[in-house]
Amino acid sequence: DDDGAPEEYDDGGVPIFIARRDDDELVVVSALGHLFSITQDGGKWTYPVYDYRWVPAHEANKRQARTKRFIQAIERASKGATGYVSACDLDMEGSLIAYMVLLNICGEGSLNEAKRMKYSTLTERDLIKAWEEMSPTLDYPLIEAGRTRHEVDWLFGINLTRALSLSLKNASGTFKTLSIGRVQGPTLNFVKEREVEVKTHVPTPFWVIKAETTIEGQRIPLDYAEARIGKKSDARKVVRACKGKDGFISTISTRRVEQPPPPPFNLGDLQREAFSKFRYTPRTTLNSAERLYLSTHISYPRTSSQRIPPTIDVRGILEGLRRRKGYARLAASLLKESKLRPVQGVMDDPAHPAIHPTGAVPGKLSGVDARVYDLICRRFMASLSGPAVRENVSAKVTVDAEGSNNAFFLRGTKLVEEGWIEFYKPFVKEKGSELPKISEGQKVPITSLRSLERYTKPPARFNPGSLLRLMEDEGLGTKATRTDIVDTLFKRGYVKDNATEITDLGFTIVENLERYAPDILSVEMTRSLEEDMGRIQRGEFSRADTITKTVEVLESTLSGFKAHEGHIGSEISGAITREEERSSYLGRCPGCGDGHLRIIVNKKTGKRFAGCSNYFDGKCTTSYPLPQRGRITPTGRSCGECGAPIIKVT
Repeated sequence: DDDGAPEEYDDGGVPIFIARRDDDELVVVSALGHLFSITQDGGKWTYPVYDYRWVPAHEANKRQARTKRFIQAIERASKGATGYVSACDLDMEGSLIAYMVLLNICGEGSLNEAKRMKYSTLTERDLIKAWEEMSPTLDYPLIEAGRTRHEVDWLFGINLTRALSLSLKNASGTFKTLSIGRVQGPTLNFVKEREVEVKTHVPTPFWVIKAETTIEGQRIPLDYAEARIGKKSDARKVVRACKGKDGFISTISTRRVEQPPPPPFNLGDLQREAFSKFRYTPRTTLNSAERLYLSTHISYPRTSSQRIPPTIDVRGILEGLRRRKGYARLAASLLKESKLRPVQGVMDDPAHPAIHPTGAVPGKLSGVDARVYDLICRRFMASLSGPAVRENVSAKVTVDAEGSNNAFFLRGTKLVEEGWIEFYKPFVKEKGSELPKISEGQKVPITSLRSLERYTKPPARFNPGSLLRLMEDEGLGTKATRTDIVDTLFKRGYVKDNATEITDLGFTIVENLERYAPDILSVEMTRSLEEDMGRIQRGEFSRADTITKTVEVLESTLSGFKAHEGHIGSEISGAITREEERSSYLGRCPGCGDGHLRIIVNKKTGKRFAGCSNYFDGKCTTSYPLPQRGRITPTGRSCGECGAPIIKVT
């Protein structure tokens, strides 16, 4: 167009853009993610299977029918092309997507002509820079590593999923997709091991001393020197000796502590923080971050880096944030600094920097996107600020009673310099409170004193955020795949609730894999394959050797599984039956008193309702209609008027 904007036309529902730069006509078309995927090369629906081929995604999966239009549109648009540019995301997935498009649609010869744009934000400045400085060839080591990952994951996934699903079908006649994979297996095992710790924990009693004093009309807690007391008699002895007595401040120590600013977010950090602050699942956070990226408001979110390289125009980003009302004052205060150096975290990613705002001012954001964007912007600004400084005061209070000294402590903290907290304030929990003015030798009355019995607690179950952290720490999966792995555990019914509690089905699968296919749960085996793919990316290892290694592991694993297939299927079938009974139970029937109300699905209409378990014996006809959509959860409470169970519908 005369104004320089690209022309757009529609080719069978696929948007195509025509632009001109210098003497070149540029044809720009999107790939809609992976247009090619792996499928079995002949044979029946059984296992083991090691023969595969890459095919158009719609041929491998009917649900990918939309990809056919994109393949056809790219084929038409590429006719007569004299050059090719990969402008997909700068990671394994993006590199592989472009490679497969060029190889299978444009022809093998296109690979010799192809160049590579590299960018992490979709701003005009960065895109022009990426165009002007593009690589003369595709990033083949990254492509090879991405291709290997897909093929290895397909081999594990197809064989183990079929082994589990067929064991159930052959044992019970019931078909249910039961997936497991080289990353999913160890991850589920983590959840199972934590559940064993929780269930086998034996609570041990201990006692704590709770005390208070009053200074200048202010009630202040007194911490006893021993956080835990092992014997009830010892705790009572302290209370008996000190109750109603006065203590004296024997020493006061003051310490200034610097809290360095946090580094900018990588994807895992962002997902954990969003779960902590808003209870957003990792998938919800990732989807929001990708929307913000595609609308040019943040950099590429699928990164493991906590670093902002010097090539990023930090001052320009702040100038952009200053135009947004909520950040105007904060951004302006940072721009006064002569040098702006973001805190650099430990983790790095050669493909992408840490997640940061681009400076492009968004229109009106709301809901999840507004909150996630606010987190990213404030964390970015906080990383550019100085440390927060606290003054911590600890005063030892000695109570001389019954010939012995009992020590208590007054503790207070004061924020002396806000530093980075000023920028991240909505998401920082204030710790402790400031003490009133005190001095050594001052009398401190013990106004309240008691001993309380407590019990040791089991370790906390994982939540989606802490499970992602563990996967990251153990080197399982990638920043691009971990969210999908956690989602799959929930989707298959292996875990439930935000506490990520393992279900009977999940527990049964792990136990059987432990007995008959332990390699699938091995962190070391999975980590070894991840390291191989890292070596492929560095040009130190071959894809063929990695595939050979994968097949060897699977042959050993599947032979052990096959020998016990009947037993495994029977145990899984029993777990599914128990899980279905548990999930359908709503509470005691108020009609007959001894039956149970359950969720029942009408075989003719497919609609669900609540009915009594005694109905089929002709003893009770009590029933209730239910909402046809949503998850139904019993609350354990009953209506005070009619006695029917109260349920929650989500």
